Amino acid sequence: MRVIQRVLGSRLDAAFAERLHHLEHHGAVDVLRVPSADTARRRLRAVTEGGEEIALALPRDQTLFDGAVLVLEDHRAIVARVGAVRWLRLRAKNLPDALELGYHAGNLHWRVRFADGALLVALEAPAEDYLVRLGDLAGDGRLAHDVVDDAPGEA
Repeated sequence: MRVIQRVLGSRLDAAFAERLHHLEHHGAVDVLRVPSADTARRRLRAVTEGGEEIALALPRDQTLFDGAVLVLEDHRAIVARVGAVRWLRLRAKNLPDALELGYHAGNLHWRVRFADGALLVALEAPAEDYLVRLGDLAGDGRLAHDVVDDAPGEA
């Protein structure tokens, strides 16, 4: 069992973003799901989505938060995800728009799921930030979109 004794920082910090992006691209970022109610705990035993058993033993001045980097090594990382997963559900109006949407989602390395003919994008920022990245595709009404919690197909 791995013991984690401190939070290294936020996944959004410039110091971590590039390394995490590279690791995510290679499937080397494991996720520790933490219920919102447990973020105040300093000691916690849990299992990551990848199956690694960990024990948290954080100092009094640190708390868990969504996007907390717990482990960052050359070939892997563990990041905390707090609470329910929120998803941006996108439905293209036609096949050409669906192809363009798929291109953008892949090119931007978004974490996605598919359910009921829709592309679901895991939200790690406000939904508007994702829609802006889609440019005219979202702005011209070529996509229907809404935000959902714990999307179908999410394990």
